[in-house]
Amino acid sequence: MDTDEWRRRGSSFGAVAAEYAEFRPGYPPDAVRWCVAPAGRDPGSLRMLDLGAGTGKLTAALTALGADVTAVEPDPDMLAELRRRLPAARALTGTAEQIPLPDRSVDAVLCGQSLHWFDLERALPEIARVLVTGGTLSGLWNSDDDRVGWVDGLQQVAQAAASPPLSRRRTELARFGAERFGPQLFHATERADFANVQRLTADALVAQIGTHSHVLVMEPARRTEQLSRIRAYLASRPETAAGEFELPMVTSVIRAVLRDQPREIESSRGHRDRS
Repeated sequence: MDTDEWRRRGSSFGAVAAEYAEFRPGYPPDAVRWCVAPAGRDPGSLRMLDLGAGTGKLTAALTALGADVTAVEPDPDMLAELRRRLPAARALTGTAEQIPLPDRSVDAVLCGQSLHWFDLERALPEIARVLVTGGTLSGLWNSDDDRVGWVDGLQQVAQAAASPPLSRRRTELARFGAERFGPQLFHATERADFANVQRLTADALVAQIGTHSHVLVMEPARRTEQLSRIRAYLASRPETAAGEFELPMVTSVIRAVLRDQPREIESSRGHRDRS
């Protein structure tokens, strides 16, 4: 997408913050543990930053592991929903390009469904600033598992309105990790997939699809027509026509470990305590 479209879609989620919190899937604990495994320590002993935290889906998963978690989110409506649902969480206003934390203050930075919305030329040095040497940066994305027949059919009907299918996500992430992570700051990226599942009704799945940026920026008439077509498809399938069902998903993860920084880079940053 072009820059204007990218910005418009990236700023569209606040309008549906409550629906996002209710209907979007969470993240499996094994995926989170894999993100921080290079630290060689129990996740509960780590200081973690949930960057682009949204309504706190990933914040909740990190907190459940006992970690010391800070959530940073720029959208005021998303941040308000996070604070409403997780009142004990440390949640700050900020962006990936200007993180309100001191230098070397976290062991891991995790980004759930958010890394692709960052201006990485500015964000990667900022992320490197707040990470300890050897700390990890990870991105997590939930994808519908289109290896399952009815899910593949849903993808065809949705015409890119639903969550990106696993087949497309794997291709995108292979390119994303190779092209976007600067080798000056981070070691080569690693990738892994983790099974995930969400229990939904047809109405809940339609509502979930309605929180995707591609749908949010549609003209109202087109959005209504698109969601009606999806609802009709779900009503036609035995897997989804009656009551609750399981939506098979895969959580795809990329991670990279921060390199030791040359002295001239360290000194050029200086110390910026933004707490």
